[in-house]
Amino acid sequence: MTTSLISRRQFSVGTVLGLSTGLAPAQSASERFWTLLREGGCVVLMRHAQTEPGVGDPPNFKLGECATQRNLSEAGREQARRVGAAFMRERVKLDQVRSSAWCRCVDTAMLAFKENTVWPPINSFFGGEGRDSQTREVLTAVQGWKAPRNLVLVTHQVNITALTGEYLAMGEVFITRPEAGRLRLLSRQTF
Repeated sequence: MTTSLISRRQFSVGTVLGLSTGLAPAQSASERFWTLLREGGCVVLMRHAQTEPGVGDPPNFKLGECATQRNLSEAGREQARRVGAAFMRERVKLDQVRSSAWCRCVDTAMLAFKENTVWPPINSFFGGEGRDSQTREVLTAVQGWKAPRNLVLVTHQVNITALTGEYLAMGEVFITRPEAGRLRLLSRQTF
C-alpha cells in the first residue's frame, strides 16, 4: 500500500513540475510535417498521385503522348488537388516545383501546385538504366538547398526509394533534407 501511495505522489509531483516548466506537449506527426516546411530548406519528394490500375506503362508507351501511358485516375486527380489545398491552407512557400516527364507526374504537379518544370534526372528508371547516374545528379543538385527555400520533386517510387532508402505510397509526400550522399527522411504525410 505504501509503494502505491508513493508512486501516486511521485506521479503528482512529476506532473506539477512538468507543467510548471512550460514544456509543451510533443508535436503530432502532421504538425511536425508542416513545421518543417515552414522552416524551409526542405526537398519535398512526392510520388505521383493514384493512377489507373497497373504497374509501369504499357509496351511502346511514349513520353510525349499521355494516351500511351498509365495515367492518374479520378481519385488521383482529387488526391493531387487535396495536396495543393493543404499546402495553400498551411501557407507553405514553395520555390520550385519539378516533375518527371511522365504525364502522371506532370498532372500531379499541376493539379497540386499549379506550376511545374519537367526535370529529366527524376524521370522513372523502372525497368531500365539510369538509377545510379540519375540519383547522383539529383543528390548533387540539391546538396546546397537551404532554408528558407523549399523544392518539390514529383516523381516515381523507384526514384524516391533510391534517394532515401524508403518506400512510399502513391500521393504520399516525404519531407527530406540533404545529408551525406542521400536525402534524410524527416517526416511523411499521406493525403
